[in-house]
Amino acid sequence: MILGVSKDSVKSHAKFREKECLPFELVSDTTGICEAYGAWRQKKLYGREYDGIARISVLIDEAGIVRKVFDPVKPSEHAEEVIRAIDAL
Repeated sequence: MILGVSKDSVKSHAKFREKECLPFELVSDTTGICEAYGAWRQKKLYGREYDGIARISVLIDEAGIVRKVFDPVKPSEHAEEVIRAIDAL
């Protein structure tokens, strides 16, 4: 199963998923999953520090075991990197 998680609203997720024709669910984090997986952290942009979500991915198997954490994620390379990790399991 593939899920995308962020702090955005459920409504904005549904709109984005429909617009982009995504074949997986997008989940609004209402339970602290971003904090649990270390994605909520202090960030810097143009010298300004703020709390926000880091772009990471976590590969979790059917038994719920974390198999790999991709941190940071480079969007241009990420899909192939995830496929290689899945094939290696």
